[in-house]
Amino acid sequence: MGIFQNNLMGAAAAAASAGGASFYDHQIEQSARFDKASTSYLSRSVSSTGNRKTFTFSAWIKKITIGEDQTIFGTYSSGNEFSLRFSNAEDTRAYEYTGSSFDFNKGYSALQRDVSAWMHLVFRVDMTQSSSADRTKLYHNGTQLTDVTDYTASTLNYDTLINYSGYPMNIGHYGSTSQYFNGYMAEVIHCDGQSYEPTQFAESKNGVWIPKDPSGTTFGTNGFHLKFENSGDLGNDSSGNNNDFTANNMGADHQVLDSPTFGS
Repeated sequence: MGIFQNNLMGAAAAAASAGGASFYDHQIEQSARFDKASTSYLSRSVSSTGNRKTFTFSAWIKKITIGEDQTIFGTYSSGNEFSLRFSNAEDTRAYEYTGSSFDFNKGYSALQRDVSAWMHLVFRVDMTQSSSADRTKLYHNGTQLTDVTDYTASTLNYDTLINYSGYPMNIGHYGSTSQYFNGYMAEVIHCDGQSYEPTQFAESKNGVWIPKDPSGTTFGTNGFHLKFENSGDLGNDSSGNNNDFTANNMGADHQVLDSPTFGS
């Protein structure tokens, strides 16, 4: 198993040598802090079904603890669940469970143990792809993770629980157990009906994976863009859809200045 160390620690030196803020063409001003101990998370009810076969989830993430299950993005209703999370073994897992079995399940064995820096995760789903391996893809700092364990293939044209009316979307929790996220998230984006490459949201510059302006992104019915710009309304959606989230156990102090471009 490989251990991923985030390359953004080198960005500060690169940014300084490149003239500070000019290194980042796109600035992220702040992030949201999630506290597992206080069960903080963001939630949104889904009242209109969008595209259940195709979507993209993108987020900049900084963990602050390891050795525990932590949900990034998920949903849960009546015993059925979808979860994108870090496991207590520090790999990353994406799965959907309905009834009494997994509809798909992938454990990406690259270990995520770095709690000192930001990482960029992109999860792409396109259940219309003929190859089962292409239907769900996970990227870390622009690189697709291909070392997969605990693999259960999805069926062609499978309808997921995401973008499904009656299944709430949760950031930092999936709605059933205590698998809350512990750390920071910035520029969280969900695209309903689109399977985007990571380069839609970030780019490589001088060997460093950095954020870029996601303008031109198509969000679809249930898509959203969370910038965490307003400390009094952390769940405000900036996509134009007004798919706002409710902040649960998250006050104004959960908006922080730390971000992937902080200090530049």
